[in-house]
Amino acid sequence: MRLILASASPRRLALLEQVGVVPDAVDPADIDETMQKGELPAPYAARVAAEKGARVATRHPGALVLSGDTVVAAGRRILPKAESEAQARTCLALLSGRRHRVLSAITLIDAEGKARHRLSTNIVIFKRLDRAEIDAYLASGEWRGKAGGYAIQGRAAGLIRSIQGSHSAIMGLPLYETRVLLRAAGYPCD
Repeated sequence: MRLILASASPRRLALLEQVGVVPDAVDPADIDETMQKGELPAPYAARVAAEKGARVATRHPGALVLSGDTVVAAGRRILPKAESEAQARTCLALLSGRRHRVLSAITLIDAEGKARHRLSTNIVIFKRLDRAEIDAYLASGEWRGKAGGYAIQGRAAGLIRSIQGSHSAIMGLPLYETRVLLRAAGYPCD
């Protein structure tokens, strides 16, 4: 049984390896991730994960295809994957001293083409960040390409007061839910 990871994320690959799952191939989906008008964070994450999986499944008939998407949401607002220092600074200033959600959606498409979906909803609370802390974090460069402008597995861990939920989901792949889906599809996880 072949497993294809439909993601370019090195974190997702490392997380899978952490639980002994090594995909047979990594084939990132290249889809338009533009939000639809009025789309809320949870439906957006679920839709993007499903579309990534569907795109890659067409290239690997008969294989299991695992895809995911992680969204940082402040209220109803979806924060971007920070591409500039200014964008990351805006995200961190918004998240400073408040709680936000990290939604990690996964889709597993089985060998017959049936899709199964899971969504992990997690709460993260940052300490109130002063300018020097934001400047130091930005100087680290860890924010590049990260949803909400931070990576919990790096220096940002020292800025987070608490999390409620799955640490692996906040990193980008909810391992419990992933393992449940893989086992239900007959993939050997043990």
